Amino acid sequence: MTEHRTALLLAGLVVGALTTGAVLAQTPPISTDLRLETSTTVIGQPIVYPSGTPEVTVAIVTIEPGASTGWHRHEVPVIGYVLEGELTVDYGPDGTRLYRPGDALAEALGTEHDGTNTGDVPTRLLAVYLGAEGVANSTPTP
Repeated sequence: MTEHRTALLLAGLVVGALTTGAVLAQTPPISTDLRLETSTTVIGQPIVYPSGTPEVTVAIVTIEPGASTGWHRHEVPVIGYVLEGELTVDYGPDGTRLYRPGDALAEALGTEHDGTNTGDVPTRLLAVYLGAEGVANSTPTP
């Protein structure tokens, strides 16, 4: 009886190992988790690239709790991805939006807005500016 149980146990382990191996072999080595695919900004504007020699800038922007970006605008497309914290952005007549970790956005173009860290921890954003040489990525507004 003991030999029979041992044989069943070994058979179960072999089947389990083969099944696990088959599942692992089917897992692709690279995967894509799409976060944003759009042709418009967060307020519905068409995305328009600046003329001139292209210049791409990638930055991690950190905003401390309670701090604000100040009113500003972008004349170049900006893609943002919230890594940590939260950010509330006031777009004036176009409303207010709250962004949290994992949120991706195509920022408003040529529209004044102000972002404030309304959370308790620093907000970290990955910002990709699709600009052009000689064109500011961000311009403060009064």
